[in-house]
Amino acid sequence: MTPDKLVQIATENNEPRWFIEKRIRALKIMSELELPKMQRFDYHTWSMTPETTKISIMDHDHSENYVLLDIFEAARRYPELMQKYYMNKVIKSNENKLTAYHTAFLNQGLFLFIPKNTVVDKPIEINLQQDSNIFNSHILIVAEENTQVSFIQKSTTEVEQQSSANCIVEIVAKANSIVKYAAVDELGSNVTSYLSRRAFVDQNAYVDWSIGLMNSGNTVADFDTDLYGEGSHSEIKVVDITTGKQQEGVNTRVTNYGKHSIGNINQRGVIMDRSKLIFNGIGHIIHGASGANAEQQNRVLMMSNHAHGDANPILLIDENDVLAGHAASVGQVDQKQLYYLMSRGIDKKTAQRLVIRGFLGDVLTSIPSKKIREQLIQTIERKLADGQKLSENS
Repeated sequence: MTPDKLVQIATENNEPRWFIEKRIRALKIMSELELPKMQRFDYHTWSMTPETTKISIMDHDHSENYVLLDIFEAARRYPELMQKYYMNKVIKSNENKLTAYHTAFLNQGLFLFIPKNTVVDKPIEINLQQDSNIFNSHILIVAEENTQVSFIQKSTTEVEQQSSANCIVEIVAKANSIVKYAAVDELGSNVTSYLSRRAFVDQNAYVDWSIGLMNSGNTVADFDTDLYGEGSHSEIKVVDITTGKQQEGVNTRVTNYGKHSIGNINQRGVIMDRSKLIFNGIGHIIHGASGANAEQQNRVLMMSNHAHGDANPILLIDENDVLAGHAASVGQVDQKQLYYLMSRGIDKKTAQRLVIRGFLGDVLTSIPSKKIREQLIQTIERKLADGQKLSENS
């Protein structure tokens, strides 16, 4: 797409000049940038940057306590906030080819702003539906000082033809704020997706991530938390199930910049049939972050001799006075557990699913939102049943 065509589409959408210029800059540098790096996972042949001409406007809530707007409306009504934070502070437009593409061809999104000293009592829930071939969605959450908010997101696919998704979430958690973000991703088998979620965490702020990667198509996922403030804290919990011939690469990173910052990663994956799943857990403690703590677990359960899985813990420690550790495992279902369950009259399919539920239980029980736990358990059961059918038919 030419810059003139992109300007025409954005102008028809009534976007402000600064927003259009940001699109154009991203379009011009896109070809010069590389794809995000994913250790032990090659996705360079995937179609990840198709052009889009459709822009969708999203519904939004009205509240006296916070602002929740369609991202294009937010660009018009809150230009100073949007210019300060949108693809500028947490994730940069020029970071890689896919972030530049996202900025240039964004076609839907939401902006959530929580003013100082505000506690949002009820969780904010949104459903994102992919209703076109190209799904480039952005969620920007800014929690000012001394705020609390819970945000629940579900993503699904409504189109049947081959399509792509490029979805980014940015969270800015200022001093003493608490942000609990939970997501269940259920994009279809026809969708090739790039999912990037990142948080900037300030002094004594806390960000809790609970993510269920239940996509059925090929996926590259990039989850990052930057603990900049002293005493900042983040917990990242990821549950992933792959089926069929699906391929997924997941980078989950916590970078400790602040003193006495805490970052914990807990990832559990189940691989079925001929699918592939790579977990990269990355804990990086920057020099000067004394008293920091970085712990991670990356565990993968193999349900098929034809599947491929990897759990790669990576610790980068540039400071002496810290705590850091990791655990990683890749293995098959415990046959003794299966035998025990089947000896009690439980059929093999059900027994396998019970063992998997037990394997995932450590992460599921740590998810703070009861509603997202229940949604995720239902989705897991559905995907496991679908995976067993695929195994029988292959």
